[in-house]
Amino acid sequence: MTEKSQSNTKNILSLNSIEVVYDSVIVAVRGISLQVPRGGIVALLGANGAGKSTTLKSVSGLLAPERGKITRGHIEFDGEPIRDAAPDSRVGLGICHVIEGRRVFEHLTPDENLEAAAPMKLSRAEVNRERDRIYDYFPRIAQRRKSKAGYLSGGEQQMLAIGRALMTRPKLLMLDEPSLGLAPLLVAEIFGIIQRINRENGLSVLLVEQNAMAALEVVSHGYLIEQGRIVMHDTAQALKENSDIQEFYLGGGQAKNFHEIKHYRRRKRWLS
Repeated sequence: MTEKSQSNTKNILSLNSIEVVYDSVIVAVRGISLQVPRGGIVALLGANGAGKSTTLKSVSGLLAPERGKITRGHIEFDGEPIRDAAPDSRVGLGICHVIEGRRVFEHLTPDENLEAAAPMKLSRAEVNRERDRIYDYFPRIAQRRKSKAGYLSGGEQQMLAIGRALMTRPKLLMLDEPSLGLAPLLVAEIFGIIQRINRENGLSVLLVEQNAMAALEVVSHGYLIEQGRIVMHDTAQALKENSDIQEFYLGGGQAKNFHEIKHYRRRKRWLS
């Protein structure tokens, strides 16, 4: 087995030294490298504005509408380079990005939302089977399948947004802040469903979250990003036990910017 094929077997997604610039001036991501194992769940953690969403958009190809551009580095998905691939071709390869903000068609029912997301190549019978499978994961949505999506609760809309993504039969599901604005019990329910989908289907997941406590309960590994740089990478258990993570991200308060902390310089052991 070649070195490349060994890499393909291990990781479905690999970012190597990615740099992203907006408006040809603002550097938002500075040499990020990360991997998502095939069939694994990985978290990208960090405060608001740290570069989490930009990292996801570099993978899904959604930087251009915001005048962003990858200026350095490589991205491989399923063993193939995709840095210069068009967004629609990345969807065809099996990448699905659930953008922050619960983007659903509010004037359509959940049934219609799911059908609208189904690939054109699927037959009516296949669409129905996929929809029923998603309703099995999200019974709350099944109960409201004929209601307008705009009348669903925030948590139900988030479930529908994830369900729409699953209709594309992705190999990699990228979720941007799925817990945003939701009650803790609802967050636990959604994350539990994501774990079940991963376990039953081998779906790879890259989860972007500010809620480190919730994310570290469901992922195997996590990356911590600060000001566009990865400052820590470890197993979920090791991150939960790290005193710095506990102080700044698991203390029940808002995530803090490490550059505003008086003793930050002593914490540069993170970068070793």
